Amino acid sequence: MIKKIITGGQTGADRAALDVAILLNIPHGGWVPKGRLAEDGPIHTKYQLKEMPTDSHEERTEQNVIDSDGTLIISHGELTGGSAYTRKMAMKYAKPWYHANLNKLPTFQAAMIIEDWVSKNGIETLNVAGSRHSKDPIIYGLVTVILELVCTLKTPKIIQSEPSQDVLNFRPDKSEITDLPKTVDEAVNFLISNLSLKDKSTIAKMSADDLNNLQFSLGLYIRNRLFYPKNDKLLESCRQEAMDKYLHWDQAQRLIIKDLWKRLRRSHKLRVVKD
Repeated sequence: MIKKIITGGQTGADRAALDVAILLNIPHGGWVPKGRLAEDGPIHTKYQLKEMPTDSHEERTEQNVIDSDGTLIISHGELTGGSAYTRKMAMKYAKPWYHANLNKLPTFQAAMIIEDWVSKNGIETLNVAGSRHSKDPIIYGLVTVILELVCTLKTPKIIQSEPSQDVLNFRPDKSEITDLPKTVDEAVNFLISNLSLKDKSTIAKMSADDLNNLQFSLGLYIRNRLFYPKNDKLLESCRQEAMDKYLHWDQAQRLIIKDLWKRLRRSHKLRVVKD
């Protein structure tokens, strides 16, 4: 479980990691060159970063590797420049490192792989590095999405207990694929039978607007457990209910969550469940 995110404060990947940490109330930090130097000028003081005694970017990079449990590097294409040096330092100090090449990995798949890497290596303080804005103008947005997924897949904000199957690692075998729910009603029944009483009561007491908060927890579970690898019948059932023949799976999972919520409001809203 990630308990702290550190970076060198540069634009692009570094800055995205800091903003995600602030958004999700995860402690953050890291070393920056003397003068808080970055390519867009002095780094804003809202970021809780410490200055090195020198303005050397390489020494800053090395210290962040030393202070972390593992280093994640995100880029488009092979590593060069500062990112390649970050990898070199991780190897020098025998620290776990992973390079997510977004030219080869879709965003969601990258997030799943990273979360699994973090978990297997027991990384609590994560050092994030990667391309700067001037080199890759879209890296900030992609790193933001990836890290939000990584930090919330196993720590859902609303659902406190994890589903019975791991969101990331579960892959049904051939026999299980044939038994997947084929209709929205069957999908709702499946969820009701697998969610804890506390989770069902929590969902029942939510407002319709609050259901969006379930997309990074229950929504991803539905996506991996009920739609993986290709559950065309369930998707078609969702399209029929929505009367939208172009409905995508992410919209379908929202529909299933809403139907689950409606059902639970009838059966669980008045129940009080103690911690």
